[in-house]
Amino acid sequence: MKCRRRLGDFAVLVHGGWEKRRALLLNLLSALTFLVGGLLAYGASLSFDVSFLLPFAAGNFIYIAASDLIPEVKEDRDWRMNLLHLACLAAGVALLYLIRVALES
Repeated sequence: MKCRRRLGDFAVLVHGGWEKRRALLLNLLSALTFLVGGLLAYGASLSFDVSFLLPFAAGNFIYIAASDLIPEVKEDRDWRMNLLHLACLAAGVALLYLIRVALES
Protein backbone atom coordinates (compact mmCIF):
# COMPACT_ATOMS: atom_id res chain seq x y z
CA MET A 1 0.00 0.00 0.00
CA LYS A 2 2.82 2.36 0.85
CA CYS A 3 4.46 1.81 -2.54
CA ARG A 4 1.23 2.67 -4.33
CA ARG A 5 0.94 5.86 -2.29
CA ARG A 6 4.52 6.85 -3.12
CA LEU A 7 3.89 6.15 -6.79
CA GLY A 8 0.74 8.28 -6.58
CA ASP A 9 2.68 11.12 -4.98
CA PHE A 10 5.24 10.90 -7.77
CA ALA A 11 2.51 10.96 -10.44
CA VAL A 12 0.83 13.99 -8.85
CA LEU A 13 4.10 15.90 -8.74
CA VAL A 14 4.96 15.07 -12.35
CA HIS A 15 1.43 15.94 -13.48
CA GLY A 16 1.76 19.23 -11.58
CA GLY A 17 4.72 20.20 -13.75
CA TRP A 18 7.69 19.00 -11.74
CA GLU A 19 10.60 17.36 -13.51
CA LYS A 20 10.69 13.59 -13.05
CA ARG A 21 14.13 13.69 -11.45
CA ARG A 22 13.09 16.35 -8.92
CA ALA A 23 9.83 14.54 -8.08
CA LEU A 24 11.72 11.28 -7.57
CA LEU A 25 14.28 13.00 -5.34
CA LEU A 26 11.54 14.60 -3.25
CA ASN A 27 9.81 11.24 -2.85
CA LEU A 28 13.08 9.62 -1.82
CA LEU A 29 13.77 12.33 0.76
CA SER A 30 10.29 12.07 2.24
CA ALA A 31 10.61 8.27 2.42
CA LEU A 32 13.95 8.57 4.23
CA THR A 33 12.24 10.35 7.12
CA PHE A 34 10.96 6.90 8.15
CA LEU A 35 14.53 5.62 8.44
CA VAL A 36 15.74 8.72 10.27
CA GLY A 37 12.83 8.53 12.72
CA GLY A 38 13.49 4.85 13.38
CA LEU A 39 17.17 5.45 14.02
CA LEU A 40 16.41 8.39 16.33
CA ALA A 41 13.90 6.30 18.29
CA TYR A 42 16.41 3.46 18.59
CA GLY A 43 19.11 5.84 19.76
CA ALA A 44 16.73 7.40 22.27
CA SER A 45 15.75 3.95 23.56
CA LEU A 46 19.34 3.41 24.68
CA SER A 47 19.17 6.48 26.93
CA PHE A 48 15.62 6.43 28.34
CA ASP A 49 12.32 4.55 28.27
CA VAL A 50 10.45 5.08 25.01
CA SER A 51 7.71 2.51 25.64
CA PHE A 52 5.16 5.32 25.57
CA LEU A 53 5.74 5.54 21.80
CA LEU A 54 4.27 2.08 21.16
CA PRO A 55 0.61 3.11 21.70
CA PHE A 56 1.12 6.02 19.31
CA ALA A 57 2.51 3.70 16.65
CA ALA A 58 -0.33 1.20 17.16
CA GLY A 59 -2.89 3.98 16.96
CA ASN A 60 -1.32 5.21 13.75
CA PHE A 61 -1.59 1.76 12.17
CA ILE A 62 -5.21 1.41 13.30
CA TYR A 63 -6.01 4.85 11.88
CA ILE A 64 -4.41 4.01 8.53
CA ALA A 65 -6.26 0.70 8.36
CA ALA A 66 -9.58 2.31 9.21
CA SER A 67 -9.15 5.31 6.90
CA ASP A 68 -8.26 3.04 3.97
CA LEU A 69 -10.98 0.56 4.88
CA ILE A 70 -13.97 2.88 5.31
CA PRO A 71 -14.03 4.34 1.76
CA GLU A 72 -13.63 0.85 0.29
CA VAL A 73 -16.45 -0.51 2.42
CA LYS A 74 -18.73 2.36 1.41
CA GLU A 75 -18.17 1.55 -2.29
CA ASP A 76 -18.73 -2.19 -1.85
CA ARG A 77 -22.39 -3.24 -1.56
CA ASP A 78 -21.70 -6.90 -0.75
CA TRP A 79 -22.39 -7.29 2.97
CA ARG A 80 -20.22 -10.41 3.20
CA MET A 81 -17.18 -8.51 1.96
CA ASN A 82 -17.93 -5.67 4.38
CA LEU A 83 -18.15 -8.18 7.21
CA LEU A 84 -14.84 -9.70 6.16
CA HIS A 85 -13.19 -6.26 6.18
CA LEU A 86 -14.57 -5.53 9.63
CA ALA A 87 -13.44 -8.94 10.90
CA CYS A 88 -9.91 -8.37 9.59
CA LEU A 89 -9.74 -4.97 11.28
CA ALA A 90 -11.06 -6.43 14.55
CA ALA A 91 -8.57 -9.32 14.30
CA GLY A 92 -5.72 -6.85 13.89
CA VAL A 93 -6.79 -4.87 16.95
CA ALA A 94 -7.21 -8.12 18.92
CA LEU A 95 -3.74 -9.25 17.85
CA LEU A 96 -2.24 -5.98 19.08
CA TYR A 97 -4.01 -6.48 22.42
CA LEU A 98 -2.81 -10.07 22.73
CA ILE A 99 0.76 -9.00 22.01
CA ARG A 100 0.46 -6.37 24.72
CA VAL A 101 -0.86 -8.91 27.24
CA ALA A 102 1.87 -11.39 26.31
CA LEU A 103 4.62 -8.81 26.71
CA GLU A 104 3.32 -7.65 30.09
CA SER A 105 3.42 -11.13 31.63
